[in-house]
Amino acid sequence: MDKTLKSFYRSEIAAARDAVGQGNLQQAFVHLELAHILSQRCTLAHAATHLRMLKLGWQQGNAGEVRGQIFRALAALLFSRIWVPVGNTGRASVSAFAPMPLPEDLARVLAASERRSKDDGL
Repeated sequence: MDKTLKSFYRSEIAAARDAVGQGNLQQAFVHLELAHILSQRCTLAHAATHLRMLKLGWQQGNAGEVRGQIFRALAALLFSRIWVPVGNTGRASVSAFAPMPLPEDLARVLAASERRSKDDGL
């Protein structure tokens, strides 16, 4: 994960943490969904985002979210470098295999990160 992408990712994680601190778990999920989109190609960050979603699901008492996030965290560890459904928000309420439209701001960040990776020969 390049520095710029990491900065955007960390910003969303921090915003999720702040939302949890304010007791706004729904807003925390929104930020984790954005962090998920940003981290999909980075195995450890991707899996960590699913673990954060699992924790939030647990705090909400949402058994379906918890079960779904266990599966998704394991899949993230195994498949992030091979294939990901681009734009997928990562929630248990959506198909783990469904690509989704990228928000414009995240599309720009991801495209720029991809260009930098190609320029660096990665």
